[in-house]
Amino acid sequence: MELIEGMLARRTTNGPFRPEPVSREHQHTLMRVAQAAPSHFNSQPWRFVLIEQPQTIARVAQISGESMTELIEAGVFFERYRRYFRFSEAEMQARRDGIHIDHLPGPLRPFTRQIFSDAGLKLMRQLGVPKKLGEDNRKLVAGSPLLLAALLDREEYRPGELSGFYSVFGLGAAMENIWNAVGALGMGIQFISTPMEIPRQWQAMQELLRVPPELELMAVYRLGYLPEGDARPSIDWSSRHRKTLSQYVFRETCDVPEAGVPEAVDGVTA
Repeated sequence: MELIEGMLARRTTNGPFRPEPVSREHQHTLMRVAQAAPSHFNSQPWRFVLIEQPQTIARVAQISGESMTELIEAGVFFERYRRYFRFSEAEMQARRDGIHIDHLPGPLRPFTRQIFSDAGLKLMRQLGVPKKLGEDNRKLVAGSPLLLAALLDREEYRPGELSGFYSVFGLGAAMENIWNAVGALGMGIQFISTPMEIPRQWQAMQELLRVPPELELMAVYRLGYLPEGDARPSIDWSSRHRKTLSQYVFRETCDVPEAGVPEAVDGVTA
């Protein structure tokens, strides 16, 4: 039951970590739980890079912050992901998916509904929001004592073939094991996603990590020990809502939604 409760309590860390290094013992524990994940024919296609060097972390942080600024400045980020944004508790309760933008600086709060419009983007530029978000992102990554790069072996990872699916599926299982294990170690984890949105920045990440031709860089994460309290960035969101079983589970065929189960409330069942 402790394992199940831990999985249900799993969350992403949007805020800062404590500055102390992650112990080598905890790093190896996370690698062992990743290793325990299932993979097609026990192929174990995953590879990982553990990154602690401050200069490397600082460069990843710079790339991530620059990417965030560029995406927001151009309006690409909001246009690409607008269908996931919710601006009220009522919206979250109705959809029970996406992210609730519930933490904003005062000057922005009256304009949440216009965030996807040209006028809203112009206002954000005038208020320096893209640079603010980029700098916040850079600081979060730069202040992380450990980064984790997840890669796949190209011998197994062949997009367009079943092996490509199996490899991604296996890496997902390995990363989910890590994600579920960090809480037991007093740690948090967050996906560093923005460099992936801009091909040249993702290429810069691969060159920084010296990824060889036989490996494919799939994702980078930041990890560290959680601080006391719950400090939040100036612009932040929550995503604890989950769909009810009747919204995503069917009985026997796709024609019959599952019925007779408790309603989900903020990621748990009531």
